[in-house]
Amino acid sequence: MRIGIDVGGTFTDLVAVAEDGSIAVRKVVTTPDDPSIGMFRALDALAPSSPVPPAIDLLVHGTTIATNALLERRGARVVLITTRGFEDLLWLRRQDRAALYDLARDHPPPLVARSDVVGVAERMGPAGVLEPLGDAEVARVVTVVHALAPEAVAVALLFAFRHPEHERRLAAALRAALPDIPVAASHEVLPLFREFERTSTTTVEAYLRPKVSAYLGRLERAARAREVSTLRVMTSSGGTLPPATAAARAASLALSGPAGGVVGARLVGVAVGVSDLLTLDMGGTSADASLVSGGAPLADGGAAVAGVPLALPAVLIETVSAGGGSIAHLDEGGALKVGPESAGADPGPACYGRGGERPTVTDACLALRWLDPQHPLADTVRLDRAAAERALCSLSNELAATDPAAIATGIVAVAGAVMARALKRVSVARGLDPRQMALLPFGGAGGLFGCALADALGMRSIVIPPHPGVLSALGLGSAAERVDVLASCHRSLDGMKPAELGGLFAPLLEEGGRQLPGAGVVLLRYADCRFAGQGYEVTVRVTDDHPRRIRDAFLAEHRTRFGHATSDHTVELVNLRVVALREGPMPRFSGLRRVVQRPGASRPIAVRGNRVSAAVWALDELAPGLTIAGPAILAGRDATALVEPGWRGTTHPSGAVLLERL
Repeated sequence: MRIGIDVGGTFTDLVAVAEDGSIAVRKVVTTPDDPSIGMFRALDALAPSSPVPPAIDLLVHGTTIATNALLERRGARVVLITTRGFEDLLWLRRQDRAALYDLARDHPPPLVARSDVVGVAERMGPAGVLEPLGDAEVARVVTVVHALAPEAVAVALLFAFRHPEHERRLAAALRAALPDIPVAASHEVLPLFREFERTSTTTVEAYLRPKVSAYLGRLERAARAREVSTLRVMTSSGGTLPPATAAARAASLALSGPAGGVVGARLVGVAVGVSDLLTLDMGGTSADASLVSGGAPLADGGAAVAGVPLALPAVLIETVSAGGGSIAHLDEGGALKVGPESAGADPGPACYGRGGERPTVTDACLALRWLDPQHPLADTVRLDRAAAERALCSLSNELAATDPAAIATGIVAVAGAVMARALKRVSVARGLDPRQMALLPFGGAGGLFGCALADALGMRSIVIPPHPGVLSALGLGSAAERVDVLASCHRSLDGMKPAELGGLFAPLLEEGGRQLPGAGVVLLRYADCRFAGQGYEVTVRVTDDHPRRIRDAFLAEHRTRFGHATSDHTVELVNLRVVALREGPMPRFSGLRRVVQRPGASRPIAVRGNRVSAAVWALDELAPGLTIAGPAILAGRDATALVEPGWRGTTHPSGAVLLERL
């Protein structure tokens, strides 16, 4: 049995895939104080009455521990070691605005205090040593750091990505003198050029490592006690690592949870034969937009989490505060807003009956009767429509409306607009036309907004996946083992020989094979390229050692992304990337029994201000080939989807429902 567990802000989802391909789902309330408690509650719920628990070959965990530490600023106290004269780098940033047209908005402060930055008398240049690092200076730095009593240390020296000798000496001395304090060195964390991003990423690694290491240590011990054969942790890149490796790469877990959802969306796309997907994971706290292009998740190496730049390989994720638990309120100008504050897991939305009183998106969906109050969400959580309507009516005076359904219609419209903007940022803003793709909404609430979002973007196809509420956990259980090896290499492609290119990649390929040994490993090569003089790069796949083919691939990708590409300009090779990959198994969606051919009932609902009667279908049991016309409710055990008027669906043998605009 392979198991994926996704710990979200409100619910913890578990998907177990047995040897015969059958899928079991469990959903429990998240335990924010210690996410591992909820995780193992879900695991124990797999066989609550069995004297012999099922044998677990692999457990893959998607965690928000790193993300939450950055959002809540609850990481370690870090001392930063940098080249003398560059102590203010994290404050200077890149001199860009946090928001172009908002003059009052500032960037979040760095994760390290200015008084905890130590300058070192040394200097590397592009060609090597400019100012030597003496033994006395190493001893002085160690003494200063010891006196500051940090919880973690980050070392990021000038040009360490190319000449790491000084950084190695300092890191070794600090590790010897402070054996219980983690030391993150930039040439180990991110050996790429750009001092600000490299320093910021190294600081994030040091900031997160103690908390992540302690959490994964507890997790591994608990998994071992339950006789789990293998435990792995999802990274931001969409691959998995063993706990010990992940603990030493804490910054790579910043988008651990959302990445699992994109992996799951890709698997569904393969199952239904759709290679270009816009994905939206709408959970309890937030909504995550992403994109699968050509059957592969789109990557982004320059993301920011909680406003902190993080330049590690990551699946492209655009997160907005439009989850089911996002609280609706009026701003100072009287405009209706949704989020960023969330009701979370405790107390949760008002309709959960756990003490929440403020109106949320879930309360609005229940008031519109999209959700069934008799249907349990997780554990013993049932929905209370009267409580939801009371919470919605708390806005009635400010909105001059007394009908809960009218207030709910406004809330879902605002939440939908926020999510539509996120989908446009990952598609239109990157030169990709969403009208040429299918929308794949998932998560506990994603399917309720699929038709409205597709209409907002002019899309005519929607894929409602099997088990949409736990697709992230399904993706985790089937995710590949992955290691990324990076190196900077500033060379012109013009005149480069194939043998030179092969020689540049050779040490990275060797390192990738060393870090991920064994059978079934595929080594993929990528190159970051740009026109000479540009300040940004485009990543392209390298299929052979011929530089001309890299140039042609770069021109084609640049033209797609930015609308132009001049073939007579010099193209530079900037960074090299090798991905070592061992693919996970493909879930056998089609092996599930699905026999329902008629709706179970119908009920009145409100859609965009109109009252309609919707047929209610059992989403998890729909027979293949069935045609469903909107308005309809697709009620599953882990999520509910809404088919709006003007849309028609067909059930795929995989269990997915393929919707088309009429």
